[in-house]
Amino acid sequence: MPNIPVLGQLASPVLSAAGLLTTMARAGVIAPMRPDKYLRVMAAAQREARSVASGFAMSAQRSPDSVALVDEIGELTFAQIDRRADALAVALQEQGARCVGIMCRNHRGFVESLIAATRIGANVLLLNTSFAGPALAEVVNRENVDVLIYDDEFTTTVDRALADRPEATRVVAWTDAPQGNQTVETLIESHLGRRPAPPESRGRLILLTSGTTGTPKGAKHAGGGLGELKAILDRVPWRTDKTVVVVAPMFHAWGFSQLVFAASMSCTVVTRRKFDPEATLELIDRHRAYGLCVVPVMFDRIMDLPDDVRARYSGRSLRFATASGSRMRPDVVTKFMDEFGDVIYNNYNATEAGMIATATPADLRAAPDTAGRPAVGTEVRILDAEHREVPVGDIGQIFVRNGSQFDGYTNGATKSFHDGFMASGDLGRFDDAGRLFVVGRDDEMIVSGGENVYPIEVEKTLTTHPDVAEASVIGVEDQEYGQRLMAFVVLTDGAAASPDDLKAHVRENLANYKVPRTITVLDELPRNNTGKVLRRELEAQAKTE
Repeated sequence: MPNIPVLGQLASPVLSAAGLLTTMARAGVIAPMRPDKYLRVMAAAQREARSVASGFAMSAQRSPDSVALVDEIGELTFAQIDRRADALAVALQEQGARCVGIMCRNHRGFVESLIAATRIGANVLLLNTSFAGPALAEVVNRENVDVLIYDDEFTTTVDRALADRPEATRVVAWTDAPQGNQTVETLIESHLGRRPAPPESRGRLILLTSGTTGTPKGAKHAGGGLGELKAILDRVPWRTDKTVVVVAPMFHAWGFSQLVFAASMSCTVVTRRKFDPEATLELIDRHRAYGLCVVPVMFDRIMDLPDDVRARYSGRSLRFATASGSRMRPDVVTKFMDEFGDVIYNNYNATEAGMIATATPADLRAAPDTAGRPAVGTEVRILDAEHREVPVGDIGQIFVRNGSQFDGYTNGATKSFHDGFMASGDLGRFDDAGRLFVVGRDDEMIVSGGENVYPIEVEKTLTTHPDVAEASVIGVEDQEYGQRLMAFVVLTDGAAASPDDLKAHVRENLANYKVPRTITVLDELPRNNTGKVLRRELEAQAKTE
């Protein structure tokens, strides 16, 4: 019997039924189940109407007493989360919530708020926990947020952001000290045992773009459906009823997708509010985790731990460690797999298009910097400025077509399309083996003295120097050449390489016009919560220098 939400859609004309069933059986998605339990599961699916809460509701019927979530407070079963989310939904419904903003770290309050807001048909806006007051104010005003659920540590930011929206309801999701404010826990306790009225219509999930070059845009989603499910299960060895450590931020499209997918697979999600590399390894061993979900910079931080610290943990229960959200360092990929096994799966995703490509451990052994091969059901084309396909090996703009594309930005704008393919905004190339390589954003390409330079190529070259831990390269205005390269590097502990040393290293490996005119050494690169380098901050620093 089928046992997760998506199985009610098996008549999809897009997929081969036989192939889909084979994939699901291999992952344990299709398994024997009593008829009465099957009926309850299907009833839950109908109630949730394929929303992001479907997996939680159906797993609450299939495996009510199984542990769904482990956070710093303790364990919650699927049945407990289901009841608690219902209670919170009633409270939000009584307050007339239409758009619920959630500004929380990874913990039960985030999960329960997500499910509750979805169940009453409200729009759900996932907010970056690193937002400053002005940026948060712009987003909550643009999306007409009338209920903001947030962790107590963000109170000052929320106060500034809601200065022009005094009527907005505030709910604290996590607090380390008793307070008089309305909290998720008090709302749940006062409404426990009640269920919300069915919504008149379904709301939208609003995921924000990364916003590394400006204010994040809101992307509306209805979900990827069966196509994305099969694409994931065909590449990454997910299995039902396993334990998965999710430390990627759940407010971001990547971490959110891993949370929802794990719930649909009736997996136990182990998480913590703030990422700590050693604590993550300890969670893996303590819970004998089958899977790990991170953003790439978290691999860096784990491998930056002293050798003797990493040696305390085996990580041998892992069957996959999956990442997305930014570029992965090839040297870190290889080093991690040498130590913990061939378990890394690199995913090339976009907030606007879902899963685009996945690199398996075999792909990464052959080419550690590859984004992998296009996902099942996804077509990728590399086009030039005139929308002609470029030869294998040549760089062009990445265009994508699949069933996961978004419903447009909340401001009414959309992406550029050509022949049904969406412009990803990235530049890339294919190799002879059909592997995709992302070389940067199309707005990051630098034209210096008439020559095209891709920052990622220079960054990779800099990081091959033994004294360089990280590097980021940008273009700055130059009267003579139009643009010139400026690099920012983080040195390894105890390293003493000078900017001239590093320039010489680049000159030995790349053409002269690709050598940065200026190299600045930093203690660390500015990054957002998903590990992407904040280029606008580097550009601001470049202007001051």
